Amino acid sequence: MRWPQISTPLGALGLALVLVLLAALPSWVQAAPDPVTQDYRLQARALAPGVWVVEGANDDFSVANGCNIINTGFIATGAGVVVINTGPSRRYGEQLRALIARTTPEPVVQVLQLNLHPDYFLGDQAFADVPRRATASTRAGVAREAAAYETNLYRLCGDWMKGTETLAPDTDLVVPPEGLRWRIGSRELELREWRGHTDSDLVLFDRASGVAFVGGLVFADRIPTTPHARIPDWLASLDALQAQGLRTVVPSHGPVHEGTRGLAQTRRYLQWLDGHFRRAAQQGWEMNELLRAPVPEEFRAWAAFRTEYVRNVAHLYPRYEREALAAAARR
Repeated sequence: MRWPQISTPLGALGLALVLVLLAALPSWVQAAPDPVTQDYRLQARALAPGVWVVEGANDDFSVANGCNIINTGFIATGAGVVVINTGPSRRYGEQLRALIARTTPEPVVQVLQLNLHPDYFLGDQAFADVPRRATASTRAGVAREAAAYETNLYRLCGDWMKGTETLAPDTDLVVPPEGLRWRIGSRELELREWRGHTDSDLVLFDRASGVAFVGGLVFADRIPTTPHARIPDWLASLDALQAQGLRTVVPSHGPVHEGTRGLAQTRRYLQWLDGHFRRAAQQGWEMNELLRAPVPEEFRAWAAFRTEYVRNVAHLYPRYEREALAAAARR
């Protein structure tokens, strides 16, 4: 094939345009898991010196992604590595620990679980030799729900889950209302505890780098999960989180981003969901009618809409129905 000749001015302009377009493309592409070898193909992306994220698929649990839909992370402190969440399976935890060893010579000294959901702790078997820290509420939630989590993820993800058994967080983490300053080596980390996504939602700030691991309080380009949600508490927590000032944000689900984009998305969705469900309950809609009702296009375009929105309805709408019935009985 012979390419057409381009004059020098247009050629230079075209080359410049190509370079601009290439620069605008995402610089990071996470490799898909390999279901044949059951290799998650985990990669550590540096967000700042000594701070890495390991990104999962922005999707729902499936065999195709090995149930890896979470962003985990780790921080080298000079006195050892702090791991933030350990993933959805024993195999993931083992591969995460191997990745950490390839990335930094420092040993793992602490694991931090940000809430009680399964992909935050089912990789803990690979970290049995180090303290695994969580709040008392999260530890109680893990004890209460771990067996159901294991059954559900085995059903959804099959052989990826082989050998996975719950190894619960073993060390209580007490975070006062004003936050906890946590010095390890050369790092001063800050922990805040809020609620709404679950009864205990931890956020980890590395103030020096400006990176915040915000757990399940913020979802980016994805429908939020709601099995333990309390929307008024969640919205109040988002206000408190925004007041902290956000630079580089690592949500547990969805792309890493700068500033408040994910927080604003999560707030818009929760506010819409709250108003929509409340009006539907007051009008006496059944759940099937609610599922057939229109949903704003913005939310329909987010990851996991088809499955997660149905779960939102199942998790939350009965509460709105009970409130509407109680209000009607008082009139």
